[in-house]
Amino acid sequence: MGEIVLTAKVSHVPTMLLSERPGRLFGTRESSIAAHREIARRARVLGADTIVVLDTHWMVNAGYHVNSNARFKGTYTSHEFPQFIQGLEYDYPGNPTLGDLIAEKAMAAGVFTLSHQVATLDLEYGTLVPMRYMNPEGDLKVVSVAAYCTVHSFESSRKIGEAIRAAVEASDSKVLLVASGSLSHKIWENELYEANNGTFTISREFNRQVDLLVLDLWERGEIATFLKMLPDYAHYCNGEGTMHDTVMLFGALGWDSYQGKGDIVGAYFPSSGTGQANVVFAPN
Repeated sequence: MGEIVLTAKVSHVPTMLLSERPGRLFGTRESSIAAHREIARRARVLGADTIVVLDTHWMVNAGYHVNSNARFKGTYTSHEFPQFIQGLEYDYPGNPTLGDLIAEKAMAAGVFTLSHQVATLDLEYGTLVPMRYMNPEGDLKVVSVAAYCTVHSFESSRKIGEAIRAAVEASDSKVLLVASGSLSHKIWENELYEANNGTFTISREFNRQVDLLVLDLWERGEIATFLKMLPDYAHYCNGEGTMHDTVMLFGALGWDSYQGKGDIVGAYFPSSGTGQANVVFAPN
C-alpha cells in the first residue's frame, strides 16, 4: 500500500537558478535552494520514490490534467522569463501508473480529469525548478498536475487533492507531494520594478503582512482558520494560480480535519513583488 510520506508548499522563483551563476544575484537564493534540498532529504529518509508536483505554471482552461509520461527529457526555455531560464536540461523518470490512477480517482469523485502520456507534453518551470534541487540525480519519479486553474472551483480542487491521496494509497508509491507556487503574488508593475529594487522587495505591504499571518497560522496548526480565509487570501493577495495548488495540498492532507503544523524551512523572502516560503506539512 502506498502513502504520502511528506508534503510541502514551495517556491519556484527563477532567481533560484540565477543564484547559482556568477553575477549580482550569485548566492542570493541559497536559503531557498537549501530548503528544497532539505525537504527532499527528509522525504528520501521516509522512503519516497515519487514526487507529485502541483504546478501553478501549468495553466489549464477546462478540466483537470495530469502529465503522466514515462519519462521527461528535454531542454527548457521559459516563455515568461527567457532571460532567466534558458537551455535548462532535464531528465526524470515518470510514474504513469500513479498518474493514471489520480485521474481515475478524480473521475470517480465526479471531477473531470485527464491523464496524459504524450511525449511532446513538456514540463513547466513550476515543476522543473523544484526538481533541479530536490531530484538532481533523477532517482525519484515525477508526476506533474496542472494547478494554474482558470475556471475551476476550490471545491473541485479540494477533491483533486483527495483523489491524489486515494490514488497514492491504492498504489505502491511512496510520495512527496509538492505544491509549487508563491504565497502572495502581486508582481511589481513594470514601470516601478527598477525603482523599487523589485528583485528583492514585495510590491504591497498588505500582502507581506497577510503572508506572515498565514505562516504564523500554519506554524501554530491553525489550519481550519487558514482554510476559512483562503478564498479571500487568494483573491486579495493575488495568489499564484489562484492558489489551487494549496487547495489541492490541503485536500490531500484532510482539509480542515488536518491536525498537523507547518514547519518553515529556511526564511520567508520577497521576490519580484511576491512573497515566498518553503513549508513542510507532515501527513497525519
